[in-house]
Amino acid sequence: MALKTCPKCKENAFTWFVNGKTHLASWSCFNCDYEAKQTDNDDQICENCDEKSKIKLKDRENEYWWCSNCNTTSEI
Repeated sequence: MALKTCPKCKENAFTWFVNGKTHLASWSCFNCDYEAKQTDNDDQICENCDEKSKIKLKDRENEYWWCSNCNTTSEI
């Protein structure tokens, strides 16, 4: 599985695994220990790169959109 750019520290150390109960991805960064969970399975088309790679992530403080292709974030 390829590493992605972490939305918090911007290092190429963000990876995921699928939770067996919810079937949603849990993301974590090997560099800064940031963690976020995907909140639904409904991937969206990113307005920035036109790829269907935008997902909702939720961490301890915020829920936001994140595109795994171009690494943009936006408020929900």
